[in-house]
Amino acid sequence: MIMPRGQPLLLPASSLFIWSSLLAALSFNMLVNMGGLGRSAWLPDMLALVLVFWTIHQPLRVGMTAAFVLGLAMDVHQGALLGQHALAYTLLSFLAIAMHRRLLWFSVPSQAAQVLPLFVLAHALSLLLRLLAGDDFPGWSMVLAPLLESLLWPVVSVLLLLPQKRVPNPDLNRPL
Repeated sequence: MIMPRGQPLLLPASSLFIWSSLLAALSFNMLVNMGGLGRSAWLPDMLALVLVFWTIHQPLRVGMTAAFVLGLAMDVHQGALLGQHALAYTLLSFLAIAMHRRLLWFSVPSQAAQVLPLFVLAHALSLLLRLLAGDDFPGWSMVLAPLLESLLWPVVSVLLLLPQKRVPNPDLNRPL
């Protein structure tokens, strides 16, 4: 693949790092749900954010199967309708795989603007499933969650791409 101008050449992503970051995001979601805020509708879903990031950057390693399994784990933890998060995460993963080649050509702020509809769609699907199951409307504060996830996209991009950055000053022994 031809790299866009100005983007550095990255080292391969470690499978251990990818899966540990996904498990850390799952643990973070679980800790937030058990904490004092409870299941507030405005809180960003860090697992969805990290899952979309790795699905875009490593679609052969993280795909819809991983999204489905992690979604089931979130469903079981939250006591939600079984399959609610699994369906939303699988849809997120599918859409991220569909747009990953195009998305990587844009700058990180432009990427954040383009993944916003993915997060909105995932939250809307999750809300629709909850309402069809007879749950109450969580309130209009849930509109903040996809916006916060999109605003966190540059931070997550920097943090998760940091271990893949090459040494800044090459020499004769390290030409790249």
